[in-house]
Amino acid sequence: MKFQKVVHPILTLAAAAVFFAGCESTPPPSVTQSSQPPKDSAQPATASATPAATQEAKTTDAKETPRNETMYINGLQWGAPTNFNLISGNPGFPINYGDSRELIYETLFMINQLDGKMEPLLGTKYSWTDDMTLRIELNKDAKWSDGKPFTADDVVYTYKLGQKYDINWKSYWTYIQDVVADGTNAVNIKLNPKNPNKLTVLESIEIIPMLPKHIWEELEKKSNNDLATLRKEINPDPVGTGPYKMYFYNDQKIVVQRDDNYWGKALFGKLPAPKYIAHIIYKDNAAGDLAFKNGQVDMSQQFTPQVWNMWKGGAPIKTFLKDAPYYLPGSMPSIFFNMSKKGLDNADVRRAIAMSIDYKKVSDLAMSGYSAAMQPSLTLNSDSESKYVDQAAIKPLQWTTDVKAANDLLDKIGAKKGADGIRVLNGTRLGPFEVECPYGWSDWNASLEIVAQSAKAIGIEIRTKFPEAPVWTNDLQTGKFDIIMNTPAGGVSPSQPWNRARTIMYSNGVPGIGEMAFWNWGRYKNEKADAIIDKIPTISDEAQLKQLYTDLTKMWLTDIPSIPLMYRPWKFYTVNETVWKGFPVQGDGSNTPPQIAIDGAGVKALYQIHN
Repeated sequence: MKFQKVVHPILTLAAAAVFFAGCESTPPPSVTQSSQPPKDSAQPATASATPAATQEAKTTDAKETPRNETMYINGLQWGAPTNFNLISGNPGFPINYGDSRELIYETLFMINQLDGKMEPLLGTKYSWTDDMTLRIELNKDAKWSDGKPFTADDVVYTYKLGQKYDINWKSYWTYIQDVVADGTNAVNIKLNPKNPNKLTVLESIEIIPMLPKHIWEELEKKSNNDLATLRKEINPDPVGTGPYKMYFYNDQKIVVQRDDNYWGKALFGKLPAPKYIAHIIYKDNAAGDLAFKNGQVDMSQQFTPQVWNMWKGGAPIKTFLKDAPYYLPGSMPSIFFNMSKKGLDNADVRRAIAMSIDYKKVSDLAMSGYSAAMQPSLTLNSDSESKYVDQAAIKPLQWTTDVKAANDLLDKIGAKKGADGIRVLNGTRLGPFEVECPYGWSDWNASLEIVAQSAKAIGIEIRTKFPEAPVWTNDLQTGKFDIIMNTPAGGVSPSQPWNRARTIMYSNGVPGIGEMAFWNWGRYKNEKADAIIDKIPTISDEAQLKQLYTDLTKMWLTDIPSIPLMYRPWKFYTVNETVWKGFPVQGDGSNTPPQIAIDGAGVKALYQIHN
């Protein structure tokens, strides 16, 4: 299963169902572990394929770099790169949209997974000058890798590319009226008065990579302002503000080299420690794991089953958390109920299913123990999110695995077992219900098998269904399902947990069964929930926000339109300190998050590691 690390409302709503999912397109057939390549992975080329970008590279020169100057990473690129064009839809490492990647292109601010806060980068500070205007002050030291200054004009230009073209950050313009320069080093983002949303606009300043106007307006002219043509641009040597530039790439590896003239030396106090960062393109997880274990890879962002076996014998391998679950939670893959399906339209039946599920078995077997004990809520069990909800107030409504209590509940509502052991409620047999997710997403497949086995113990028949991904997507969006698995808006951003709640519960704009829905796939309806979801983005008072989120969570815990099955990491951050030492871990005092040393505030790791 391919984990989507970051899912934001910036994604065009017409495509949101796929991007909100925890899984995506089919992985390389050789990937056999529970995790598939992440969202920004290119699909593998055949051995004979020669991508356009590779033609630009010096394929005869491997450009080997000194080991003690090179940090190796894996898990982000699963095929030969075709381009390094941010708006192409599938650029090669390290160009990416959706993860706040900071190596070549940079964002205005860096999101920190540990506390949910945004830290200065190209922007120095931001403030709401009134309810409709976000002012951003820019770092006067910032410049592009070609030496030209980074200015407010670049920010305005980058944002307005999303207004002009159907690209990743286009949907922000649902909430933005205009972006205007305020001198050379400040920008004002004006909210759409008809649809103001402070949360999503705040998110934009940590997720949209800034592009150089002087470069891209020429590319626009070259393409006659045609997006299809613009997307074909290879962009082999991207000009960014980040600490690295392209150095070498072919169908086996991609290498970036430190820009020793990087403007950020003034911000961070020094240059990043690695002179080079290299991503070897391994054929599958097993090959990547072997290289990592042998010290040929320093930082791994791929699923490794039973990671604790890696450090047996004293190997200098670490995860961010010393003990289980080893990784910080970043999303909650869940099952969603068709709220119109007879039997499943009863909240007590849904609660009984929730109480029957063996969540520890899901964690141990499907997630290799990487999911902490389930504490059902609209928020993750993390410092950055759990603070939004009064935990004592929701505790009486939360469920745990309790098969006896689930059976007692079904007995209480009059759901009697038939001769075959399956219950009948008000004339409706509780099953067979189908629960589905795509074929080959092995950790999700395993999770749903456990759901089906668990339900049998309370007299509810659930059968697993694993179609191809396009069929699953259509079933999800049209509501053609009984129970279906998906991830409701994972990732870390200023819009969480609001975005997750909206994805699960918001009914405004959701059509009936049979038509395409891009959130609230089960067609849950609750006018009070809709009103709270509308209100939250307009509120700044922390106490009021906490009350609203608590009320909303109580509604969710009462009605149970979805059931989270696991906590899944945003990033599988595992490091081998054979060559590079000092990677951040929990409790080291650095406040550097495990964002693979290249995303958001995780980039601070590059300034603290050493040989």
